[in-house]
Amino acid sequence: MYDICCIGHITLDKVVTPKAEKHMAGGTAFYFSNAIRNMDVKYKLVTAVAGNELPNVATLTDKGIDVKVMPSAHSVYFENIYGDNQDNRTQRVLQKADAFTTGDLEDVEATIFHLGALLADDMSTEFIKSLFERGNVSVDAQGYLREVVNQQVNAIDWADKREALQYIDILKVNEHELEVLTGIPDIKQGAKVLAEWGVKEVVVTLGSMGSVILSDDIFYTIPAYKPTEIVDATGCGDTYMAGYLYKRVKGVDIQQAGEFAAAMAGLKIETSGPFEGTEEEVLAMMKRG
Repeated sequence: MYDICCIGHITLDKVVTPKAEKHMAGGTAFYFSNAIRNMDVKYKLVTAVAGNELPNVATLTDKGIDVKVMPSAHSVYFENIYGDNQDNRTQRVLQKADAFTTGDLEDVEATIFHLGALLADDMSTEFIKSLFERGNVSVDAQGYLREVVNQQVNAIDWADKREALQYIDILKVNEHELEVLTGIPDIKQGAKVLAEWGVKEVVVTLGSMGSVILSDDIFYTIPAYKPTEIVDATGCGDTYMAGYLYKRVKGVDIQQAGEFAAAMAGLKIETSGPFEGTEEEVLAMMKRG
């Protein structure tokens, strides 16, 4: 029995910033796993990669991360291009991986299942429902709002959202994803609609403006923790959710869990690649403000 199980593809990432171009592993599975690995939690990753990308899995297992690997004809290949404003990026998808199925999780039990879909067809509503019957389901909405046409990532609405959201306990969105899902630009009004559709905790990340969480008709305002230097924002949302779910599964209240998550995300921006710090470093960041 695990505290948290993350499900998602490890990607091949090409990250282009004004300062550099780098090739690295990526995806929710990669950033979430690295961020949570030094926390006091029983954690498992379920991923799917092509055979030639197994070294990226070995990189995680060598760090002590418990990984279940499903075979896939291809690994996902993302190209992320950032300008001076790290809150914005353009993407292309050069390869797609096989979808996850309910059978992939038959032998895994967890208190929280965190779904890090990268594209709309990675994980079906039936898949979400099957996990909801076994534990708490946390979902990052971003993948469900992306489709690939001629390698270009197009923003789409989540076609099955009204059905799927009934089976989601925690939903993470940014302000743009919130508006796509609800058609409402106002953050609090949009979050209320998602709650009406069934989500118990709506987590809205606002980049450098912090985050807002809605639960039981109460809004929690979470400040952003300013990094000493902005280096790379890739994986910030995944790092935030790793911190948030870690604290929630430990019984910490929403405000404190959100602040811990925001501090982790702030630390992650200071370096290229995933966050690999400790809980003590996050707490120090929170004291720094």
